[in-house]
Amino acid sequence: MSEEFSVAGQSMPRITIGLGSFLIAWGIVVSLVSQSDSVTSFFPSLLGIPLLISGVMAQKKPEQRKLWMHIAVTFGLLCAIGGTRFFMVIADGITYASGSMLMLLITGSIYTFLCIKSFRFARLNAKPE
Repeated sequence: MSEEFSVAGQSMPRITIGLGSFLIAWGIVVSLVSQSDSVTSFFPSLLGIPLLISGVMAQKKPEQRKLWMHIAVTFGLLCAIGGTRFFMVIADGITYASGSMLMLLITGSIYTFLCIKSFRFARLNAKPE
């Protein structure tokens, strides 16, 4: 059995970096395309920054990987929770804002699920001291 949890051959820190980068880009692109002057349109980017940093730090400092991945899953969960606002605004139709909320709900939920699977994998495969 492998010593590290992976999804499609990618480690969780790499997935975290990918998600963080995606969220940063999404927030910037949607804000520019929608010509929004509201700071809330950058909300995905604001959640992506700590995810990106956590993923990079988990790779650069393997001895602190557990800490950085726990920080990352906290922000992943915040994405999912923030995305639940989609259900409050869906009656207005799909807009840039509601699309961003739906994206946060889906990506945050999947990411949090993968993190939980990763943490369980690590716990089950921990070497006794």
